[in-house]
Amino acid sequence: MGGYGWIGAGRVAHERGDWDLAIATVEPHAQCYSVDHERHNAHLWHLDLLVKAGRLDELALLGRDDVHARRRLNRHLYETGQRGNLARRAEAGDEGARILHDRLRLEQNDGRNA
Repeated sequence: MGGYGWIGAGRVAHERGDWDLAIATVEPHAQCYSVDHERHNAHLWHLDLLVKAGRLDELALLGRDDVHARRRLNRHLYETGQRGNLARRAEAGDEGARILHDRLRLEQNDGRNA
C-alpha cells in the first residue's frame, strides 16, 4: 500500500473520492465494538464510506444487526430529507428512524409556516 499502511491508503483513496478502493482498504480492519480503537474507528469510517459511495442497500443490510449502521443510514436519510424512507423504517420498528422522521416533519412544517 505504498508505505502508507492501511489507514494512509484509505485516506488517500478517500481524498480522491475512490469510494470502492477506500471501502476495500478499510473494511477488512473494521470491527464494531472492538476494544482496539483503530478497529472501531475503521468500522465507523467504513459506514461513512458506504454512504459516500451510495451503497445504501449494503448499509441497510448491515443495519439489521449493527446499531451503528442503522444510525448512519437514518442520519443520511434525515440529512437528505427522505421523510418517506424514514417513515417506512419507523413503521418497521426502528425507533431511531421514528425520532428523526418526527424531527424532520416538524422542521419541514416549520419551514412551510415561516
